[in-house]
Amino acid sequence: MPQRQQNVNAAQWSSNGALGASDLTEPNASQFGDNVFSVTVQRQRLPKHTFNALQAALAEGSALDPVLADTVAQAMREWAMEKGATHYCHWFQPLTNLTAEKHDGFFEPNGNGGALAEFSGKELIQGEPDASSFPSGGLRATFEARGYTAWDPTSPAVVMDNPNGALLVIPTAFVSWTGDALDHKIPLLRSMDALSTAAVKALELLGEGEAERVFTTIGPEQEYFLIDEQYYFERPDLYTSGRTLFGAEPPKGQELDEHYFGSIPERVLAYMMEVENELMKLGIPIKTRHNEVAPAQYEIAPIFENSNISSDHQQLTMQVLQNVARRYGMVCLLHEKPFKGLNGSGKHNNWSMGTDTGKNLLSPGDTPDTNAQFLFFCAAVIKAVKKHQGLLRASIANVGQDHRLGANEAPPAIISIFLGKELENAFEMVATGKGTALKKGVLNLGTDVLPTLPRDGGDRNRTSPFAFTGNRFEFRAVGSSMSLGFVNTVLNTITAESLNELSTDLAKELKSNKGDVFKAVAAIVKSVWEADSEIVFDGDGYSDAWQKEAKKRGLLNLPTTPDALPWIVEKQTVDSFKKWKVLSKRELESRYEVFVEQYSSKLNIEAETTATMARTMILPAAMRHAEIIDDAGESAGLSKLAEEITGITDGLIEAIFALEKANDHDGPDGGVKHATYMRDTVIPAMSAVRGYADRLERIVANDLWPIPKYSEMLFIK
Repeated sequence: MPQRQQNVNAAQWSSNGALGASDLTEPNASQFGDNVFSVTVQRQRLPKHTFNALQAALAEGSALDPVLADTVAQAMREWAMEKGATHYCHWFQPLTNLTAEKHDGFFEPNGNGGALAEFSGKELIQGEPDASSFPSGGLRATFEARGYTAWDPTSPAVVMDNPNGALLVIPTAFVSWTGDALDHKIPLLRSMDALSTAAVKALELLGEGEAERVFTTIGPEQEYFLIDEQYYFERPDLYTSGRTLFGAEPPKGQELDEHYFGSIPERVLAYMMEVENELMKLGIPIKTRHNEVAPAQYEIAPIFENSNISSDHQQLTMQVLQNVARRYGMVCLLHEKPFKGLNGSGKHNNWSMGTDTGKNLLSPGDTPDTNAQFLFFCAAVIKAVKKHQGLLRASIANVGQDHRLGANEAPPAIISIFLGKELENAFEMVATGKGTALKKGVLNLGTDVLPTLPRDGGDRNRTSPFAFTGNRFEFRAVGSSMSLGFVNTVLNTITAESLNELSTDLAKELKSNKGDVFKAVAAIVKSVWEADSEIVFDGDGYSDAWQKEAKKRGLLNLPTTPDALPWIVEKQTVDSFKKWKVLSKRELESRYEVFVEQYSSKLNIEAETTATMARTMILPAAMRHAEIIDDAGESAGLSKLAEEITGITDGLIEAIFALEKANDHDGPDGGVKHATYMRDTVIPAMSAVRGYADRLERIVANDLWPIPKYSEMLFIK
């Protein structure tokens, strides 16, 4: 099919009217939570004593007895089957950043030629997938297969619709036969317990004795790209690696700043609405949708939820984003950098702490300089981030991130905290006794038609990787494709450690200050500010000056994944995670091994794909173009064209051979040494091949070029 006709076909779309319109003011018109085995559903379907026993067990964190589990399983099965479910699965999150599931049917033969629908408490509570086939980093030998999935009753089961039926999805943890965590959920739950213990202890010292539990909450902002599926399946680099390994930058990219918050294209908006409809049924509270900076880039964001539930919901969100896109003839790309020269995609991790009494512990109030509780908890975060900056950087490291971080589109690889002028001034006042509180002003827009707007005490800083934004910290450096599990496990654990240490100091200060809470907290704030304020930075994180300044401050600059990952097994990391019983040394080492291996394996896939595409697609196109020039005869102009195509083609051939040699080597055996080799040798060799190929894209006849170009993928919607 001629290329122009392909572009026309890709641009054509008409609504299928699948969703229709409904009057959301009518009772029960909203579908929110329709497919969730929620507390409301449990109350309706479980006997009263069973419901109360289940809620009590969840509140106390105790195990369910077999009789109770059987009753819950029966009610869950009946509810799911009424919604069309014929199968159930234990849905878990192995160390792949993806999810895993094995489907089992409800129906079993009854011995009389028929079948009965069965689902026992034992089947609800425990499953047994093959643990040897998932990444374990040495926790499991290949021949050791036994692993278990364990129902997490704190995260509600849901029914996932499919065109041909439905599936009961039961969130579970994944553990080896030896009891080691093989997933992201178990450490996250452990870290939430650790932080709650430390935070409740601190609150008691601060005179807030009502709280029995402290929760961490997450509100992740998910960025993604959408391209027409026709272009996706014509590009082996996209469907094997998730990013374009070739592609000359188009004449028009994002230079005009016209896509950000622009009018959403009709097909994309229809897609977004169906995504939100599907997520609504799953009880995922989506709040925001908009165009992002790069063409064909968009964002979806939910309301804050408990960290464990939000992490589960985020995995479901990524799955729904990708599934629904195909219904609209598109593909959703979650890679951190699918297009060279354009902004990549992140996942802003908005993180906070709150009590079971409804209080946000990171809310500064109108006078943060006198808010002892806020100052104490904020100081604990500052202390934690300063001490564990290397680990935080490691928690968001992967091969896609190395293309994005510090590239004037995402925060730099240097971890720092942005507090804003108002909070920074408040800490300075408390720590030094100097300065005056900044007053929040107003913006007068110069016309009576428009309202006077309140102005915050400080501007925001988009270059900060860890920024305070009102009543939470926004970890802006998380990658688009990443699970939230490990990132928030790290945040919770290091904050628990810091809170515990500062609580010990606070107890001493309370004695010396005769119980005066504010004076005691002021002493803590002063100590933290003097020791750790180097981590606070409110300037341009992209500037060369900050690189030098950060070095003077003693801050770490870990630009690539091989630089960062060793911090997962640093002694201070091992000691902290062992003390709080979040991850053992063995479990940390396993994650380190898995992440390092994934880095090298993904680069190997990219390198082989680059070489293959260059040999079998791009080089033949260049040779055909050279034949056209040769067949056209001789002239000064044609000679120049022939010389040009020959020179670039010869360079491409040499670069292909060099890449194949670099990737097929007897270099360092495994581990971070091999990852470093891939970074220092294979990536430059890939870049060399791409350099020649992208030059060829600009001169080879358009009808000969074998893969869709950026200008097509990004702008035909």
